[in-house]
Amino acid sequence: MGGAKNCPETPRQKMIGMMYLVLTAMLALNVSTDVLNGFKAVDDGLHRSVYAMETRNKTMLRIFESAAAMNPEKNKAAYDKALELVAKSDSIFDYVKNFKYQLAVLADGAEKADPEGREIEGKSNLDVTGQYGIVEGHGAKLKKTMIDYRNYLIELSDSTKTDELTALFAMADGKTTDGTPISWEATIFEGMPVGASITLLTKIQNDIRTAEGAMIQYLQLQSDASDLRVNKMEVLVVPESKNVIRGDKYKAQIVLAAVDTTQKPLYFVNGSRIGDDGVYEVAANATGMFTYKGELRIKGNDGSEMAYPFESEYNVNEPSATISNTDLNVMYRGYEHKFSISVPGIADNKISVAAKGGATIKRSGSLWSITPSNNAKNVEIAVSADINGTVRPMGSQNYRILPLPVPAASVKVGDKEYSSTIWKSDLTKPDATVVAGYGEDALISLGYTVTSFVLRVKGRIMPATGNRFTSEQQKQLARLKSGDEVFIVAIKVKTDTGQTTELERGVALIIK
Repeated sequence: MGGAKNCPETPRQKMIGMMYLVLTAMLALNVSTDVLNGFKAVDDGLHRSVYAMETRNKTMLRIFESAAAMNPEKNKAAYDKALELVAKSDSIFDYVKNFKYQLAVLADGAEKADPEGREIEGKSNLDVTGQYGIVEGHGAKLKKTMIDYRNYLIELSDSTKTDELTALFAMADGKTTDGTPISWEATIFEGMPVGASITLLTKIQNDIRTAEGAMIQYLQLQSDASDLRVNKMEVLVVPESKNVIRGDKYKAQIVLAAVDTTQKPLYFVNGSRIGDDGVYEVAANATGMFTYKGELRIKGNDGSEMAYPFESEYNVNEPSATISNTDLNVMYRGYEHKFSISVPGIADNKISVAAKGGATIKRSGSLWSITPSNNAKNVEIAVSADINGTVRPMGSQNYRILPLPVPAASVKVGDKEYSSTIWKSDLTKPDATVVAGYGEDALISLGYTVTSFVLRVKGRIMPATGNRFTSEQQKQLARLKSGDEVFIVAIKVKTDTGQTTELERGVALIIK
């Protein structure tokens, strides 16, 4: 067995082994050729894309140039940046093109090398790219050049395109499949055939033209070079108010939607030109509805003058205030009355109210609360409004002050109230209470709560706290017969406003 292992190969075995090696090499060569042909197809496609991008970029630059010539104040600064961008991009593009040419020179020789770096006979050469890109350090220089270009573009776009440009020009180092760190230039040139590296460099050239086009478009948008391409322009009349108080002034702002601030329109009202700020102002010396019309004229990008007509109206009123007492047409002393107070054409927050002989509280919107003073005989409500920064009187109204009506007391059982006769069965129910108020037909709504009272029946006097009968009182009431009298006196009540008083009259009931 040991001799068999060390037995030398026969001539036949050597021939078979050599044929196997040749076949394997031929298969490998065919795969490499197919792969390189694939890289060539991709490279040709990238060149077509580069050509299309260059054509598009030149068209955008010509449009930009025309806009800068028509309106230099607005567009020239951005256009100059675009020219600087194109020059910078061309320089970087040519740098990458020369890089490809140097690889072609190393692969095919200076005499045969294609200046465009597209047709390379030695495209399968695995040594040239590593020599030029890594050993001689040109790959690292290319990386720095592209990073500088990327940073220039980011700064030009005020960092709004940082993520987009960082992704487009990704120059970060990486790792191999086994986790070994590898530089960006090594991934492009180390052990790579010339044809593959050339394609990757063409891809960088395509990215340069893509970024160039995106930045030209960005600069156009920044300068609004295309903002006059609109399908509708409309004149807007914005008055401070369409309701004007006599003696005041009507003022309106006339503007053109999508207006170009670098071109000053001309404003005409009723045939006469007004100021360059477009403010129309006229004295309002008479009441009524007034209309006016005019036109706004502006030059287009082609230099022609365009006119846009407009028409508006305004109303002049006499000074007036609407004062409405939502409760009644008189006022009661010590009672908080609810008023709705407004001035036509004036916002609620511009209205102020003063009450001579009373106190005012602003509630919400046009609602106010006014409470007459205890010693006042009448209240004068005066309304004023803030109109364009000036407080002006809008009107006033006087109200006569009356004392609050005296509430009437009764006994309430369920939803029924008794003030003269009552069934004994109702009076002795647990929910029977002593109440006080104005009744359903009262002009004002003021709640009263009974806090104490005195029950007088058959000579007995029995006090109670609150508004319900005590147990002792209920026992006495249970002994009553038909025709017996019940008196509830010394009734003390507390109002919603917190005032406590004793009623002048009590309740006299006869048992049925």
